[in-house]
Order: sequence, then structure tokens, then C-alpha cells
Amino acid sequence: MSRRLDHVVLAARDLEAQAEVFRHMGFRVGARNAHPWGTQNHIVQFANTFLELICAPAPYHAPVDPDPRTFSFAAFVHDFVQTREGAAMIALTGADAQADAHAFHELGMGDYEPFHFERRGQRANGDPTRVGFTLAFASARTMPDVGFFTCAHQHPQNFWDQDLQAHANAVTSVTKVTLVAENPADHAEFLSNFTQLRDYRSSSMGIEFALGDGQIVEVLTPVAYGFHFGEQALSHAHAAPHAAPHIAALELRTSSLESARQALTGGRIAHTQNRGRLVVQASHACGVTLAFAAL
Repeated sequence: MSRRLDHVVLAARDLEAQAEVFRHMGFRVGARNAHPWGTQNHIVQFANTFLELICAPAPYHAPVDPDPRTFSFAAFVHDFVQTREGAAMIALTGADAQADAHAFHELGMGDYEPFHFERRGQRANGDPTRVGFTLAFASARTMPDVGFFTCAHQHPQNFWDQDLQAHANAVTSVTKVTLVAENPADHAEFLSNFTQLRDYRSSSMGIEFALGDGQIVEVLTPVAYGFHFGEQALSHAHAAPHAAPHIAALELRTSSLESARQALTGGRIAHTQNRGRLVVQASHACGVTLAFAAL
């Protein structure tokens, strides 16, 4: 069984400014949450995936002498936003973090202890709740600027809330994560092991892993990325520090492209139409290109 997409971590220096941009794009943004290690986040939730808007606000300080077997989520976010903002990490579904961590170690993808935490949450009606997650991290030597982990929900009934999944732009899920790299094939082995997919599509444009439920993780060449998302997107991908392999774009499924158009227009979010999708360039979406595609 392949792992499904659970969520994407979108890092920013100013969390509230990032949340406001997503509200203007027609998303319902959840309450602000705090982690015990210093990061703070907002959740943008869909039926089976979500976006995690996150920051590491001052006075956060990265650990001076970190344990090599502890992947510091906060340090990764902190370091990431020193040079850029945008999509920093990909989380796939996990059921057994210990087994995932062992498998990642056996496959040469890092040797990290599983990480469990709980925090307060808030339902759409304002009621407090408790959510918990256990994470198993992996590292890609060919993609050091991208974080990878599996996420097992410990209290899923407290996390998923249909009322939080109603968005003015009618988005229902994240269907595609697009990475950009000069040589996509260099990353095939890692992504095959991470997704648990032995079969994947390969072409002159890049590589594609179909996770099921219509979800895709792909790596495109810069030229192919420009073709799919526009020349402005290509210029952003070439700009430092984005020349290294990175998560460049997300495709979001909407049940009504017109609702998405109205939300973007009403929120004064610049967008274009490309290949039947509404595209918001990274410069208008806090560092990650967003493509709204109809069902």
C-alpha cells in the first residue's frame, strides 16, 4: 500500500500575514495554535488533507547541540525561513511511526527516533479539543532543503471537522505536490521509498508518483514547470535560493472553479488561467504557486 498525502507544511516569517493572504484566497483558516517547542501554526483543513501554515517566531532559538537522532521540526522551519518562504515539508500518512522510522533507517533515509506530541486544538464552533500526532522523519541527501515525514493522527476524531472544511473557494483537497529539479530522475529512488511506490511515470518532463485518491507527487524540470505553471513561475523557480530542488507548487481541487475565481477576485489576489486552472503565482501566495483545478 502506498502512503497518501496527509499535509504540506507552508513556512512563513509572519504567520498572521500568511494567514490573512490565505483568507483572502477564500480559505477558512483555523485558530492559531502553539507547539511546546516554539513554533506556531494555523490549519487549513480539507476532507482528507490539510495545509499547515507555520512560523518560528522570536524568541525561538535553535538547539545549540542537537541530538543527531532527533529531527528538530522547529529548527528546520527556522532555518528554512532565513532564506525563503513557501512549501517546506511534505507529510504522508502514517500508521506505525516506529515501523516507518525503522524502514527509513534501513533504506538509508536517516536514523531518527519517532516524535510524538499533543497540543490543544479548537473546533469550528470554538470548543477546545486535544489533538496528537506521531511523526517519523526521513532525509533526502539529494533534496536537503525539503523536509519529509509520515504523520499518524492519534485523536483523528478531534482533528477532522467538517465545519472547518467549508471554504469560499470550494477547495476540497490537495491533489498534487510539484517539486522542481534540474534532474528529476536523481530523486526517483528516494521518492519511491518514501511513497512506497515501485512503479512511477518517467518522461522528459520529469517523474510522477500516483498515490491514489487522485493524489500525485511529481518532480519536474524547470522547463516543464514553466510550461505547466507559466513563465513567471519559472522565473521564480530559477531565482536564488530556489535553484536547488524544492517544492514549488500545489494543485488544489475545487468543486467550483467559478467559486474559486470569485474568491480570488474578491480577495484581490492576482491570478491567471493556465491549462484550465486558476494559477496564483508564488509571489502572491507566500512563496508557493497554487493552481486551482476543477473536479
